[in-house]
Amino acid sequence: MSVAGYEDLLNGPVKKYLELSQKIGGDVAAHSKLVEKALQIQLQFVQKAANRSAPANQSEQVSLLAPMSAQIQQIQEFRERNRGSPFFNHLSAISESIPALGWVAVSPTPAPYIKEMNDAGQFYTNRVLKDWKEKDKIHIDWCKAWVQTLTDLQQYVRQHHTTGLVWGKTGIAPVGIPPPPPPSMPIEDVSLVINDDRSALFAQINQGEDITKKLKKVTSEMQTHKNPALRAGPAPFKAPAVTSIKSVLPANAPIDKPSVFTRDGKKWLVEYHKGENLVIDNVEMNNVIYMFRCQDSTLTIKGKVNSIVMDSCRKSSVVFDSLVSSIEFVNCQSVQMQVLGKVPTISIDKTDGCQMYLNAESLNVEFITSKSSEMNVMVPKANGDYSEYPIPEQFKTTINQNGLNTTAIDSLG
Repeated sequence: MSVAGYEDLLNGPVKKYLELSQKIGGDVAAHSKLVEKALQIQLQFVQKAANRSAPANQSEQVSLLAPMSAQIQQIQEFRERNRGSPFFNHLSAISESIPALGWVAVSPTPAPYIKEMNDAGQFYTNRVLKDWKEKDKIHIDWCKAWVQTLTDLQQYVRQHHTTGLVWGKTGIAPVGIPPPPPPSMPIEDVSLVINDDRSALFAQINQGEDITKKLKKVTSEMQTHKNPALRAGPAPFKAPAVTSIKSVLPANAPIDKPSVFTRDGKKWLVEYHKGENLVIDNVEMNNVIYMFRCQDSTLTIKGKVNSIVMDSCRKSSVVFDSLVSSIEFVNCQSVQMQVLGKVPTISIDKTDGCQMYLNAESLNVEFITSKSSEMNVMVPKANGDYSEYPIPEQFKTTINQNGLNTTAIDSLG
């Protein structure tokens, strides 16, 4: 089923993307041939996984991943060799998002990784849409086809490889090898890699209006999109050797990198902060906030944004007005959030300790949790106090004539 599902993907949006690339021609057509080869390599990898057991060790897995890693590198190097191309934004859209194929080495949640790479590529597809919407509709269709390709890939992985690549004879996913990191994004004032080989401020979250005191503010002089003097061209991507792949660091690992607080297009990057209060107040609804490996820090977001991701943070808090889609906690320890407006979805994965303060507008929120503990929801009461409810961590499963029946076990203490 997993092989057939991947073949359906190739015969659907991938085929459309390839056809449109050939119609556009030039560098786009040549680039698409490299992408097609990468997808075929991945199909062969999925077929192989369906008929064998998982690699016995890291060395064997690295060897299996080598052809795919090399092909991804070729795709990205093609962009770097053709920086003067009239289709540079097309090439960049593919190069920034093609690391999504590294989902085969991600566990236990490969689907969100694909979405992150898809979002990274849309920074450039939006540029293509802007440049070509009045000139040639085929470029608009091309963007839609590629975005749909990665969207369908995410759905395929969510259906067939929910917690990581499934190996035919063992049914388990390899652990400890992250996918090839994405290329450096063209951030004007600093070169970053979002998926780098990468949290007691809880009293502060209940301060009310006082929480905004002593906050750092991003001024217009600090914003690269308003200050051309701060801009610098993107650094060429250099793919690391396969043998240099490192394990993903846990949330309690020491922070030994310089802090990052910047904006790249629709993305705000808040990384490696320790013991700080930060604020973002000039946001737009399509903005995405990514908070990575912060400790003992509080981030306040004023205005409505699309989504927030708190990744590998420890003893940290986030306060925000409203979200269009969701807030995600991944690999965190002892974190808190407070919504002042509305939030549709809260996703918690591999997180120990998550305190969520809701607002009256957000009582219809949906919680999606996996491999997490100590999750508590604070629901506002009419008198202004909160009622605390724990999200179940234990479940009881019984067998009946229709299969399995699973119910949550309420906490008794």
